[in-house]
Amino acid sequence: MQGGMDAIVRENFAELTDDAARGHLDHWAETPRGRLALLIALDQFPRSLWRDTPAAYSQDIKACRLCLEGISNNHYAALDHMWEKQFYVIAMSHCEGPDHLARMDLCIELTKEAIKTLPPEIMGMGTKATEQGHRVRANIERFGRHPHRNEVLGRPSTPDEQTYIDTGDFPHQQKIEIGT
Repeated sequence: MQGGMDAIVRENFAELTDDAARGHLDHWAETPRGRLALLIALDQFPRSLWRDTPAAYSQDIKACRLCLEGISNNHYAALDHMWEKQFYVIAMSHCEGPDHLARMDLCIELTKEAIKTLPPEIMGMGTKATEQGHRVRANIERFGRHPHRNEVLGRPSTPDEQTYIDTGDFPHQQKIEIGT
């Protein structure tokens, strides 16, 4: 993972990630910041702790439900910063399922709204986040899922998916640099 986060998560947050996955921290969702922390523990940390295993994606549905509920109960709106809100967008974009395309449309709209709160010096970062959302949406529209997960999840790839996988140009690996 970029920035060496896998080792940091394994060293410092393995037990917390397990607890979140087992539902022991569900009470965190009672407040906006607690929900955000639980969301990170369910969506981001598993990808580092259990990288290259099906477990890396095992909490996606629960994380997505937390996001959708947080949007409807105004926990999302209560967050002050775009970077906090982007964890909702990321989790919703990660979760495969029949409503994925509609969620991607919501993610793009939420990102566009959150960008309006950025200072001009880093507005380019927000624009790139929106572009990344459009790239993910295009892949979901094209494939109905995240093909780069196929091998880890034991799913066969279609020829079109394999061509995409072979390029190695995945939206989630795109670097978003501040100020550009």
